[in-house]
Amino acid sequence: MAAQDQATLWHALETLEVPTLAALFADPARLERYATTLDLPGGPIRFDWSKTHLSADVEAILAQLAQATDFAGKREELLSGAKINNTEGRAAEHTAQRGVGAEASVEEAQALHARMALLVEAIHEGVLGEVKSLIHIGIGGSALGPALAIDALAREEAKVAVHVVSNIDGCALEQAMKQCDPATTLIAVASKTFTTTETMTNAHSALEWLREGGVADPYGRVIALTAAPEKAVEWGVDETRILPFSETVGGRYSLWSSIGFPVALALGNEAFAAFLAGAEAIDEHFRDAAIGENVVVRAAFADLFYTQARGCQTRAVFAYDERLALLPDYLQQLEMESNGKRVLADGTPLTRPSAPITWGGVGTDAQHAVFQLLHQGTHLIPVDFLAVKVPGHDLDPVHHKILLSNCFAQGAALMAGQASEDGARAYPGNRPSATILCDELNAATLGALIAFHEHRVFVSAMLLGINPFDQFGVELGKAIAKKIDAGGGEGFDPSTEALLAEAGIGVE
Repeated sequence: MAAQDQATLWHALETLEVPTLAALFADPARLERYATTLDLPGGPIRFDWSKTHLSADVEAILAQLAQATDFAGKREELLSGAKINNTEGRAAEHTAQRGVGAEASVEEAQALHARMALLVEAIHEGVLGEVKSLIHIGIGGSALGPALAIDALAREEAKVAVHVVSNIDGCALEQAMKQCDPATTLIAVASKTFTTTETMTNAHSALEWLREGGVADPYGRVIALTAAPEKAVEWGVDETRILPFSETVGGRYSLWSSIGFPVALALGNEAFAAFLAGAEAIDEHFRDAAIGENVVVRAAFADLFYTQARGCQTRAVFAYDERLALLPDYLQQLEMESNGKRVLADGTPLTRPSAPITWGGVGTDAQHAVFQLLHQGTHLIPVDFLAVKVPGHDLDPVHHKILLSNCFAQGAALMAGQASEDGARAYPGNRPSATILCDELNAATLGALIAFHEHRVFVSAMLLGINPFDQFGVELGKAIAKKIDAGGGEGFDPSTEALLAEAGIGVE
């Protein structure tokens, strides 16, 4: 369908008369239509999008747009290993890491996973000596994914204590090193190119710490996780301790590859396999379920409706489980680095809003910080709530009962509102939310949750016509920083030059 015809469909979505949430619930079949429970390897997960403004009319228009943009064809390209990342001329094969993809890519991923499993097993058996700690050094997707998984799943009985360091601020690395003994610590250096400035600078400092701590062969304590194994060899890592992954696996999609090494080391190979299996189950649902029954497509349709037709510039995510505290941070990169674009895949300008700003926090803390705006502010902000039925602690069950009661109450209050003659005490209501309720949080469940969000981002990108797999927007600032570090560069604005001078950073 021509761009002009797509514009007509977008206009139809923008001008569609949309009933209130209360009116939509007059349909007795609404809950059955928009709340779906999937039986997954880690246990059931309920995806409830009934308290959004999705309707048959909204879905019909977006389904036409999906057809107009050849969403089905592009989904097939993604899952078959075609070069869907057109600006970089490569495939996006994170699903192959889980078992869904081109046969050769799946086989390669399985072989690399087996290699990683052997190293993990060797470490657990003491082949590299006593290992109590791992300092995992990376940035972006090389750190956010492992940090999320470790925080969610390895709070108790970790086989090895993992400390994830990403910030170039030395305070971060120093804090991790203070918690470790050099004699019983390994260093994982995670970098796709093995040239990332922040990661390699931290890695050099970690090596020096090992050396000063009496480790005779610091490089012998390093595990390299990279798509450029030759660079790791040049840097000094023995090839037996290099865990490669494919260049077709993007950084923010790389937790399924050897970037997941710290997860396997902390939890064991069996748990990492379960993590992959949970994601694979979502891949299969995303691939096989019809559009009207596809929980991933449904979520993306709601996202597109609010950004494109209702002018919502942000989307909030609140995890009502302390173990998922880092999920909003993870989703920020996944969604905004993927879909925060200003051009279409063919390089022409994007004339519509792109990704919403993703933000959030942890319930119930967030209720006492930002929910005032959600309930009574002038911004319309779609909200996702995530909760888990089985608590992650052994304290009095009243803790979890109060937690879940608050989670469900917030969604109900956003929808219903409350009238009052006192404007300061009035709640307008008709504010959308979605809820994801897991039976329990385990490796497979977390894998499913992450894969669900990956594909959700992909659907939005395809209907907008953008490439979600490049990230050129991060390059300019990094390039300028390197110029400054090298003592070069000129013609900065007066403010930047004054800041450099004030901080004592000379530019020759």
